[in-house]
Amino acid sequence: MDIVEVLLVAGGLVVLVGGGELLVRGASGLAARLGLSPLVIGLTVVAFATSAPELAVTLGAALSGEPDLAVGNVVGSNMVNVLLILGASAIVLPLTVRSQLVRLDLPILVGVSVLLLALSADGAVSAGDGALLLLIVVGYTALTLVMGRRQAGPGPSGTAAGQGAERPLWIQLAAVAGGVGLLAVGARMLVDGAVGIATGFGVSSLVIGLTVVAVGTSLPELATSLIAARRGERDLAVGNIVGSCIFNICVVLGLAGVIAAGGVPVASAAVALDIPLMIATSVALLPVAFTGLAIARWEGALFLALYAAYTAYVLLAATEHDALEGFTTVMLWFTLPLVALALIVLASFEAGRRRGGGHPIVPR
Repeated sequence: MDIVEVLLVAGGLVVLVGGGELLVRGASGLAARLGLSPLVIGLTVVAFATSAPELAVTLGAALSGEPDLAVGNVVGSNMVNVLLILGASAIVLPLTVRSQLVRLDLPILVGVSVLLLALSADGAVSAGDGALLLLIVVGYTALTLVMGRRQAGPGPSGTAAGQGAERPLWIQLAAVAGGVGLLAVGARMLVDGAVGIATGFGVSSLVIGLTVVAVGTSLPELATSLIAARRGERDLAVGNIVGSCIFNICVVLGLAGVIAAGGVPVASAAVALDIPLMIATSVALLPVAFTGLAIARWEGALFLALYAAYTAYVLLAATEHDALEGFTTVMLWFTLPLVALALIVLASFEAGRRRGGGHPIVPR
């Protein structure tokens, strides 16, 4: 193991934390200056900014004739965003969820995920499909900004945002831009160092791609959401994840479909398994967010466990391990049905409490 690679990993983590802190501070102040809520800033500015690595990787892969990497990056990043990043953020601090997120943003995320499956059924995301996805995100962004202005009004949005409202607008924009730059540099340093360390230990390139590289493009979202949760900017943490997932599908894959000659081919395996799993992950957010308009610590831990199980399945399938059949049986016939039943019971219980005038569940 080379000392340079260890220093890259350590330095990458430091730069990521600094970039996330700068981006959250700038975004919070920007929300106050523009009269927008932290949720809206998280759904738009922060989400779009932290998805820059996914955009770069996907466009590069599509133009280089590697469509599987382009599609896999989008689908995999969305699953990492929800299961790993949102789960970890909820463990740091239980996340409250605005009713707008349940009424508008989460249904749109589920809708564009299902739309992607339908568009991919013919084996490709064509230029027309990509244009449709881009039009949807333009309309969604405009609607989000209009609703945010109405709800936030002219004053500062929240305590943390209000503390930065007195700073000039150019300073807030510079903080956002500087934070994005640091996140990109930190993510690159960490991925390069981790890949070098893994290679030194004799880990195959396949395993490196499924673990280090897959998570690498989502490191900006991870750093930003964790720091936002730690600073008490819960709306910003949740909005960053949901907005980033919508951006990944509509802009990242949509733009790739428009630019790449002949569109972006989608493998049958992705249509049969990966995209449906991404849809299921998005749907799982609905009952979790609905229960008391909060994502509690235990729900975050459940998401992390599901991500670990998904990663284990991918690794076992890729290596054709003998344990794959038994693992798949346990997951399909025991673990996943129990998780689905728990989510249904929680949603039904909360719906009953609301009809009866009870108080929502308090996150713990």
